[in-house]
Amino acid sequence: MVQGTTSDAGKTTLVAALCRLLARRGLRVAPFKPQNMALNSAVTADGGEIGRSQALQALAAGVAPHTDMNPVLLKPNSDRSSQIVICGQVVATLDARGYHDFKPRALAAALAAHKRLTGRFDTIVIEGAGSPAEINLRARDLANMGFAEAIDCPVILVADIDRGGVFAHLVGTLALLSESERARVLGFVINRFRGDPALLRPGIDWLENHTGKPVLAVLPYLASLALDAEDALSNRREAAAREPSRFTVVCPTLPRVANATDLDALRLHPGVAVYDVAAPQDAPAADLIVLPGSKSVRSDLEWLRAQGWETALARHLRYGGRVLGICGGMQMLGRTIHDPSGLEGPPGSAAGLGWLDFETTLQPAKQLRTTHGTLATEAATEAATEAARGRAAGQPVAISGYEIHAGVSEGPALGQPAVRLHDGRGDGALSADGQIMATYLHGLFDTPAAADALLAWAGYRGTATTPDRALRREADLDRLADAVAAELDVDALLAQVEAFGAAKRRAPRVLEGEPGR
Repeated sequence: MVQGTTSDAGKTTLVAALCRLLARRGLRVAPFKPQNMALNSAVTADGGEIGRSQALQALAAGVAPHTDMNPVLLKPNSDRSSQIVICGQVVATLDARGYHDFKPRALAAALAAHKRLTGRFDTIVIEGAGSPAEINLRARDLANMGFAEAIDCPVILVADIDRGGVFAHLVGTLALLSESERARVLGFVINRFRGDPALLRPGIDWLENHTGKPVLAVLPYLASLALDAEDALSNRREAAAREPSRFTVVCPTLPRVANATDLDALRLHPGVAVYDVAAPQDAPAADLIVLPGSKSVRSDLEWLRAQGWETALARHLRYGGRVLGICGGMQMLGRTIHDPSGLEGPPGSAAGLGWLDFETTLQPAKQLRTTHGTLATEAATEAATEAARGRAAGQPVAISGYEIHAGVSEGPALGQPAVRLHDGRGDGALSADGQIMATYLHGLFDTPAAADALLAWAGYRGTATTPDRALRREADLDRLADAVAAELDVDALLAQVEAFGAAKRRAPRVLEGEPGR
């Protein structure tokens, strides 16, 4: 199990690298995260949703993402409550106290999912969450040492030296663990180091002597890894000055933005600059404004209005700009959002921006599916001609993506859909003047031809085309794995894991945790 001294210490990338390295050896390997809190999620082949980091790790392992790889997913609705997803399906919305009482059920689900994976794979590489030394969360812990103790597995502790204070992080974390928890820590990994390794050597010697634990690897800082972020906006631009030579895409940073990875392919585009900004006065002049997905559409819409985005969007459209709404952003573009069951807050309705003639009703059952189709709008197809990479004029542009939403939209605007899906359904809408497009599909920019067509619709006239994000992701997973292999002795690590298991099989098992665990 890979645990970290802090959030974003490098757990996700280290697990992905280990999955790729073990898969190269011919092992059947699967990632696993018992509990994840994230708003970037992925749809699995078995019809559920998991954290995007586990989908990335499954890709690194060469296996299809499955709900067993992340049995407990928490999707925050607000600062006080989260939607609880168990084995891919929503089961409740709870505040912190309610979830604490729910934890025994969550742990049972995590243990059952882990057991199923061990029956199908040779090796399971587990990722912790946050830090194992968060004393207030120790009781009923299923994210870190509580789970490691429950299944009796060894642990690697990773810390990010780029943050500073790496030795304090490691020593302090170890000091706050119980004796049995410290005993299962095989050693440390120092992540994101840049500089002369010789200058780090005295600190490593002291750390190993002080703790009795080895430093297993010092991993280098790897710039520009184009890997899916678990929850944060990646590669963000927050500049007020526009780059005149580049097509400008502006995306409001919603408080509960979901699946912010939708624009990652555009962030790689040499002719496009993507800016994530909170207030419109801080945004450069935009060619395209994208309203992203949201976990709490009504409250994020209220926030948009408070920041002045409604006025800014109207001005942008008045001067001929284009607007794209994705999932929650699509719902905001309609006339009304109804939440009769109070799924995202108090029951009620909220007026949308009203630029597309449809209404959305939030329903308890989520729509979860991967899908494909073609851009259905005449305007998009015509605009795609010059970006078609050799296609005949008017030939449909293939598009693929996935849906994760609780809303059902109905209204006249949907009669002119943005996408025609493979099953014959229409998805989304295009305004009569062609300036506003809306879709429920996430990942629509991940197909290069579709991204080029959408950029052409939005007014991009450059010659550069959208990079293939899937190829870039694969290349960066290999780059990451190669960098880890150069610093971490995988054979020695596997031997340590085997020795840990052998010792546990010989010795009587004693759990020593904090009171209340």
